[in-house]
Amino acid sequence: MGQRTIADEGRAGSTLHAGPHRGGRRRRATGTFTVKAFAPTELWPGGPGGGDGEVVGRSATLFTAAFDQTTGVGTYVAMESFEGFLCGRSGSFSFAHSATTSGSDRTAEFFTVVPTSGTGELAGIHGAGGITVDGEGTHHIWFDYELPTAG
Repeated sequence: MGQRTIADEGRAGSTLHAGPHRGGRRRRATGTFTVKAFAPTELWPGGPGGGDGEVVGRSATLFTAAFDQTTGVGTYVAMESFEGFLCGRSGSFSFAHSATTSGSDRTAEFFTVVPTSGTGELAGIHGAGGITVDGEGTHHIWFDYELPTAG
């Protein structure tokens, strides 16, 4: 079995062990890496609010994707900070979501409310949710969440 060491920004000193290739067989590759620096960035919603239904407000999003515009195939990852009203309760919270598409579907979806991120009447919020995109391109969002009970 061969051994190679890789180093790139953010992942220095990773070691990969490569075995012989056997086509069509699912394999796992493992390695280690060291984070040399981590500087969190604050994300605050700005601008006018919007939305319709039980989720009304504004959000700021850090968004990145590996996406092929020609085929419509790719994956995105997003971190959002929302400020506004959720079912009439005022406050803010953050959530993360991602999905993969093969051009006509959404798979490997992930959506979670960031623990301890809630403020105001949304303090203590936790849960999950999801996003769908209809044929006209409108994004529909939902939250399955819990809030602490008073008292």
